[in-house]
Amino acid sequence: MVKEEIAAAIDILKKGGIILYPTDTVWGIGCDATNKSAVEKIYQLKRRSDKKTMICLVSNQLMLEQYVEKVPEPAYDIMDLSERPVTIIYDNPKGVAQNLIAEDNTLAIRVASDQFCQRLIQNFKKPIVSTSANIGGEATPGKFSEISDLILKGVDYVVNLESKTTNSLPSSIIKLGNDGTVKIIRK
Repeated sequence: MVKEEIAAAIDILKKGGIILYPTDTVWGIGCDATNKSAVEKIYQLKRRSDKKTMICLVSNQLMLEQYVEKVPEPAYDIMDLSERPVTIIYDNPKGVAQNLIAEDNTLAIRVASDQFCQRLIQNFKKPIVSTSANIGGEATPGKFSEISDLILKGVDYVVNLESKTTNSLPSSIIKLGNDGTVKIIRK
């Protein structure tokens, strides 16, 4: 079942489509993070300005290093020691769609901690966008049954797996500058 869902999701991602999928935090809307038009589809679906950037998921620290000019040393400790999913905002991202990168040349990236996301991303071989499955300004749905019909009908594929996570909260977000600055964005 999982193998089939991964294959179906990858087929949509390769075609520039968007998926609804369970992540290590909340249900997410995702696409190929290197495909500018796919990223734009998510902004339109969420009715969200592209000035408000989204998170990318990578499968492991090695993949992270391929999409960031320099990973600050404290990032490894934060990822290894964190007890819940943590997203880190990095300076100077590379190799992703330009409309994912913030005006200050940063990008929020999380190493996926659940097995489904890791396998999906490893098999796709590229980072995947992960943004909460809601219209901009509305509450983040804590479970699948709370996702609006607008979102369900607006994606190209809904991964048919129950979320294994007991965490219905978004990840914490920390900004790590290459100059050594650390800023907590969301606890």
